[in-house]
Amino acid sequence: MAFEGLADRLQSVMNKIRGKGKVTEADVKEMMREVRLALLEADVNFKVVKDFVKRVSERAVGQEVLKSLTPGRQVIKVVKEELTALMGGEQSKIAVASRPPTVIMMVGLQGAGKTTTTGKLANLLRKKYNRKPLLVAADIYRPAAIKQLETLGKQLNMPVFALGDQVSPVEIAKQAIAKAKEEHHDYVLIDTAGRLHIDETLMDELKQIKELTNPDEIFLVVDAMTGQDAVNVAQSFNEQLGLTGVILTKLDGDTRGGAALSIKAVTDTPIKFVGMGEKMDALEPFHPERMASRILGMGDVLTLIEKAQAAVDEEKAKELEQKMRTMSFTFDDFLEQLGQVRKMGPLDEILKMLPGANKIKGLNNIQIDDKQIGRVEAIIRSMTKEEKINPEIINASRKKRIAKGSGTSVQEVNRLLKQFDEMKKMMKMMTTMPKGKKKGFKFPFM
Repeated sequence: MAFEGLADRLQSVMNKIRGKGKVTEADVKEMMREVRLALLEADVNFKVVKDFVKRVSERAVGQEVLKSLTPGRQVIKVVKEELTALMGGEQSKIAVASRPPTVIMMVGLQGAGKTTTTGKLANLLRKKYNRKPLLVAADIYRPAAIKQLETLGKQLNMPVFALGDQVSPVEIAKQAIAKAKEEHHDYVLIDTAGRLHIDETLMDELKQIKELTNPDEIFLVVDAMTGQDAVNVAQSFNEQLGLTGVILTKLDGDTRGGAALSIKAVTDTPIKFVGMGEKMDALEPFHPERMASRILGMGDVLTLIEKAQAAVDEEKAKELEQKMRTMSFTFDDFLEQLGQVRKMGPLDEILKMLPGANKIKGLNNIQIDDKQIGRVEAIIRSMTKEEKINPEIINASRKKRIAKGSGTSVQEVNRLLKQFDEMKKMMKMMTTMPKGKKKGFKFPFM
């Protein structure tokens, strides 16, 4: 995830002050010196850092901390609140026009991932908000831009409006909106042309599209990896077009995160969505408070719950609970659970959303390979129906057959059988344990 270096630095600073029964002005000064360095190293805008440090320092030596019973924790609360405010305070939701369709202009420089992000946003609107979007290919300059959007449309089973590369983008946008009204689309996403740098011709064309379509949203797509450049690009586009929101791509990459912390403060434009991976469902609404929590190592339980709700079938979850109670949990059930967990996203990212995950040694270096889960699935699929229900019948010759059928080794089959057996024992403990004792129960690997 982005902010890894910043998160580590801030968390170690916060740990020093967390348990203090008394916080002096000197403590705050020392802490803020380290916070300032950490933010500058993360490529946060210098002026933004200066203002942030000033606000936190004033509050940290003020009455709300001094009168608190736990001043150390109160200082951390102040840092979290100011970090949240820096990124926009609360989630900035996507606009909905009073009379459909809602028109969204997607703008940005070439290479920021604008066309792909247009597809991801359409996918999110359909899946999460149950909307019916129309994609519009209005980038007539970049070779294959229209083809790329049409390919994404096919992949998502979503309509794409295109008139080729000989019609002006303004005309394409105009006809697309007429088509959307005719076919009752809720949203129109116009993929406009990008350039390698900001130029007058590009801006004039975008202004014309804006004037004609009167969009409800103008989203700038910027690459988080470009750091301060992303902030400068946002500033230029905002001055010329009046942006309503920013979509940060590649926030899952090895980025210092400075752009995410500076954009709102510098341009007063909220970050509305963030790209967290390559897949078409890897675009998430941006929640400043949750991001502040993650940076400070407090986890992100709400996003975790949302991911689980989207991936887990409620009926099947009840059925599973019943099976756990009656100890009839089989390898088939295990396979189904693996599928649902995989739907939530990369496991190493999910683990990092747990509160206190930052205290687990070496978690940042854990690479949970999807291929490894694939091997487990292959082993289970190589079992017979009877073996999945009664794994105790799996003897040496059966293990050899399963290993051969799954392209794995007998050792891997043994390991899985042992883990499955331990998991069933743990389930038995959980379901037979008195209610009060379950509260303190910890999984062995936590």
